[in-house]
Amino acid sequence: MGTGKKTNCNRGDDMETNTEPSSAYQNRTSRGKSPSVMLVLLVWILLIAAGITGAYLYSNHVKQDMIRQLQADTHKQMNELKQSYEAKFTELSGEVKELESKVQSFNELLTFTKDNASNKTDNSNKLYTQLNEVKKQLNELQRKMDLLK
Repeated sequence: MGTGKKTNCNRGDDMETNTEPSSAYQNRTSRGKSPSVMLVLLVWILLIAAGITGAYLYSNHVKQDMIRQLQADTHKQMNELKQSYEAKFTELSGEVKELESKVQSFNELLTFTKDNASNKTDNSNKLYTQLNEVKKQLNELQRKMDLLK
């Protein structure tokens, strides 16, 4: 006891230096990564995949809604255009019929005047002038109708 050193039998056994890794450490390194790290990586991969899938499905949903809305708007505008076209066409048809009846009445009047008048009178000249004006208007309306068709 005079040396001041105490020895412990149990401690000496523990103090032996071991150059080989312990079996617990060896088991962890041989597997690569611990199960908790693998689980976290798997959860992250699943979350990323779910996020990408969700974004893809949502973008498709938004795209389909936009297409439906555009189709509805286009259909509405086409119906309005069709109604406007039909109204203009009906209006022009009425004007053409009115002008045709005027031309017909002018032709009848002209024929009557020709039969009852001399070769060249002021009345017949006036009727020819009016008839030419009506024909011009009729031709103009006919061109407008052709453009609408």
